[in-house]
Amino acid sequence: MRILHFQRLGAALALLIATACGGGTPTVAHSPSPVQGGLSGGLIAYAADQGIGVIDPATGKGSIVAALQPGTFRVAGPVWGPTPDATYPVLYFTVHDDRPAERRTTTGVVPYDWVFRVDPFTGVIEPVAASQDSQSEGPLGLVGNGHYLGLTVGCCASYEVDALDLTQTAGPLKVLAKPPNQPPFFTEGAAPGSSGLLAVREFGTGGWYWLNADAGVLNPFPLTLGADDGPIAITADGTMAAVAMPDHGAVIETINSALPLETPSSSATAGAQASPSPRATPSVVAAPKRVNSKLPHPDGLAWSPDAKQLALAVNGEIEIYAASAPDGTAPAAKYQPGSNVVGVAWSAPIPSQTVASVKPSPGPQTMVDALLKSTALPAQADTPANRPLTKVYVWQFDSTKKSPIESITDATPAVLAQYPPMNAAVVFHHWAASDTWALLGGCYRYRVVITGSVAPVASTFGLLSDTLCSAKPTPTPKATPTPSHS
Repeated sequence: MRILHFQRLGAALALLIATACGGGTPTVAHSPSPVQGGLSGGLIAYAADQGIGVIDPATGKGSIVAALQPGTFRVAGPVWGPTPDATYPVLYFTVHDDRPAERRTTTGVVPYDWVFRVDPFTGVIEPVAASQDSQSEGPLGLVGNGHYLGLTVGCCASYEVDALDLTQTAGPLKVLAKPPNQPPFFTEGAAPGSSGLLAVREFGTGGWYWLNADAGVLNPFPLTLGADDGPIAITADGTMAAVAMPDHGAVIETINSALPLETPSSSATAGAQASPSPRATPSVVAAPKRVNSKLPHPDGLAWSPDAKQLALAVNGEIEIYAASAPDGTAPAAKYQPGSNVVGVAWSAPIPSQTVASVKPSPGPQTMVDALLKSTALPAQADTPANRPLTKVYVWQFDSTKKSPIESITDATPAVLAQYPPMNAAVVFHHWAASDTWALLGGCYRYRVVITGSVAPVASTFGLLSDTLCSAKPTPTPKATPTPSHS
């Protein structure tokens, strides 16, 4: 399998994505009781040829929790983060469908980017969002914390930073920076905890900034880093950063991850001035420290929960280093040699779970293929003569309760006036919603009418399931907002 060997993937991060639809208040998680053999040192996750896997750093035991088929996907992540459905962290990662794209006279896929969440202790995998993407090789630099998920999408000097507010229940990703109104950025890391600061590197100039997702502005970055440095990983207390260098391994530096008081004149978007953060600052500023300068560029970095060890995705494997060891010290452990590891993340302690309770999920393939099936044109519309005449109308609604959108059978002028549809168009043999991250998981469903070249054909589908949440015997949504449409 070809997994994107991108040199600036995000490292160990925390994020919150809920499965229910619409707005709402944050879910309060209660601390679970420890169990014998609980993962007090956390769990290491990685992306490799076989898929997304986990390893117990105490024993070296682990397994694949989301299998990926060879030659199918390019991957970003994984990262650890909470979910309202569990009292322990779960995994998030992105995939880009890398199979041959369809053309006018050939079959193939419509390439999509996906955000997935997988619970390694129940084996449940769920789609968070999907976005049609025929231009790039998929999302870059998946980063996050307890407040925001951030990632870079796009290509060709038009890189866009999108973010999801993780304190709310599931909803659309918002654009933080998008050319030509803002500079193109690569996401490289995130301040820990509930901070709104995402570390970004500007395309072209190589300048580093905090992209403030709360205020929609750029803030100064506290470290002087180069145009080819990154990604970075910041300790849970926000006082140390590990930076992947272009070569010679990684460097550890002290960092002040508090929100800067000063806001530069150039901003990502117009917004309010940011307020200070209570996050602690380093008590002692130490000189930068090399971590095995004999290494090439690390593809990912992650701190252990106690910040005493650093995991590197380097040389296609995971190498563990003592943060206090002198430069050149051999790694304390190596995992997954020969597996082409390109991403690594280290969770907080999970005392309520053991490595023996890890369960594999079915992986993302079924859901990716189901979307392609749901968006295929009817046979009569999929002809050279009829495709230019075919019209596609798509509406989004929250299926936790009955909605008039779910009963739409035709795109009449009255229906279009009352329920404006999303942006969608015919590709070749499929149709696609054209807005970035237009399709959401959870209880969101999509009503589709295809007409123009054929008699109106209506259907309903969802990323997770075509069944409406309101039709389930025991629905469990945490919010029931009114039906929404784009």
